[in-house]
Amino acid sequence: MKIFVTGATGFVGSAVVQELKSAGHQVLGLVRSEANARSLATTGAEVHRGSLEDADSLRRGVEASDGVIHTAYNHDFINVTREAAAEADKCVIDILGAALEGSGRPLVITSGIGHLANGRVLTETDVPDPSPGSVRVIAERAALSLATRGVRPTVVRLSPSVHGDGDHAFIPMLIGIARQKGVSAYLGEGRNRWPAVHRLDAARLFRLALERGTAGSTFHGVADEGIPTREIAETIGRRLNVPVVSLSPEDAAQHFSWLARFLAVDAPASSARTQERLGWYPREPGLLADLKHGRYFEGGALLPDRHRAPVCPEGPLRMRPLPERTASAWRCRAPHQLPPGSMMTRGRAGRQRPAAARRRRRRRRAADERDTS
Repeated sequence: MKIFVTGATGFVGSAVVQELKSAGHQVLGLVRSEANARSLATTGAEVHRGSLEDADSLRRGVEASDGVIHTAYNHDFINVTREAAAEADKCVIDILGAALEGSGRPLVITSGIGHLANGRVLTETDVPDPSPGSVRVIAERAALSLATRGVRPTVVRLSPSVHGDGDHAFIPMLIGIARQKGVSAYLGEGRNRWPAVHRLDAARLFRLALERGTAGSTFHGVADEGIPTREIAETIGRRLNVPVVSLSPEDAAQHFSWLARFLAVDAPASSARTQERLGWYPREPGLLADLKHGRYFEGGALLPDRHRAPVCPEGPLRMRPLPERTASAWRCRAPHQLPPGSMMTRGRAGRQRPAAARRRRRRRRAADERDTS
């Protein structure tokens, strides 16, 4: 079959393209930029220039294909609200569905498990709560309703962490924050659980949903059913050689910024029904194994500026050692405010010296060089 793939050069979409081609399918990939067009062309896929905002380009992609896998989504939660991103996704699904109407062709859309979080193990039969916080529910409903209009829609719910080489989502952000702050943190006791799946396993799931999924089905991209966030923080802490601490919700909001809300999710999930119905079984390393042996810690780059937390206006972040590793151990103190025996954090900020001292040293070195010349 010839499959139209949105997000064809994205983290998940690029793996889907490779999976489809390996299985003998042809791929028509939606790309916006010239750079992405060149990247997609190197895979042997056919380039389809357009965008999610260009309805005509979406319709032409559908018309030229035997099925659609929709992986594109706006995850820029810094500049776009979750509600706006979800509404835009629904509009895309409406356009794709209208173009597929009456054809019986498959449409596989992407959703998430995190919006179902309720503290118990979630299954494929769980229906999203139509509450204001569950923004992805409108996309799921829009897609599944197409089953009555001559389309074969299926939903793939991905874990909060889709990991593997090239990951630029939650886990790299947590690593970047730990590098920036000099501490790897979790909320409360860290018992809330994150399901996870490797991107290559997720790609196979999309293909199988396309090939074997029945109209109106929902599948779970879950390999690790629920990893306690404390274990994730401890693994990051060991790899970076930084302290691991617990934070209260209030301190977490400042420490993690907008990511704190996602880190608080407790969403263990099962994929037993998916495995039984599609014959899909995860083969790739789990999240913790990927963190221990993957490429997440290569390069040592800090977070992009827009993801960094505010810097203390009074001076470098300092830590007073206390018996328990709690948020109360952390204080923002200028150097002259430090009590006797205090120590600097092991993070990047703690190693910085005042700018005035650096200037004085440079002047002394310059004077010494003049004296010896």
